[in-house]
Amino acid sequence: MRINKFIAGTGACSRREADAWIDAGRVAINGVRATLGSKVGAGDSVTVDDRPIGARKAPVYIALHKPVGVTCTTERHVAGNIVDYVDHPERIFPIGRLDKDSEGLILLTNDGDIVNRVLRAEFAHEKEYVVAVDRPVTPEFLDAMQAGVEILGTRTRPCVATGVARDVFRIVLTQGLNRQIRRMCEALGYGVIRLRRVRIMHIPLDDLEVGK
Repeated sequence: MRINKFIAGTGACSRREADAWIDAGRVAINGVRATLGSKVGAGDSVTVDDRPIGARKAPVYIALHKPVGVTCTTERHVAGNIVDYVDHPERIFPIGRLDKDSEGLILLTNDGDIVNRVLRAEFAHEKEYVVAVDRPVTPEFLDAMQAGVEILGTRTRPCVATGVARDVFRIVLTQGLNRQIRRMCEALGYGVIRLRRVRIMHIPLDDLEVGK
């Protein structure tokens, strides 16, 4: 097994973070400094900063209905961080993010392998949101959202946007730019009142209660 996959599998960090540890010379296999291509076999001793790293832990996968006010960070000094909010006995981390001011589905895990598979842009996994705005939703607004909007120095990917009510619409994205929906709406003269993520890939929020 590749060393970065082994480290991620212990729940210590994601595979990308493991690559950074290896590149920095912090990882050793049987006392020998590891490289990015190193392999770990049965019975090998792996250390990070000269401290042994444990065997692969049982995977944990959590779907949380994140409330407004919870921040998707593993930094424990941040008030309202998602790790303290969930308070799971294993070391877990969120897969991606959901704005502090938004609510809805967020996935958490201790499985560093799955993070890249969910987040890598080339896989174009769908994420679906229901959004309330401060003006009536018009066909022109929906057409503009679907065609792509100029934000953050780039044009967003084409997406699917449909009206739900007078001032509510549903949108399905295959990318995750920073505060993307809020920025798209703002660029078109709309303000977001409420934003809720209702699906990630094949996993729906359904009737999961806020905070559960």
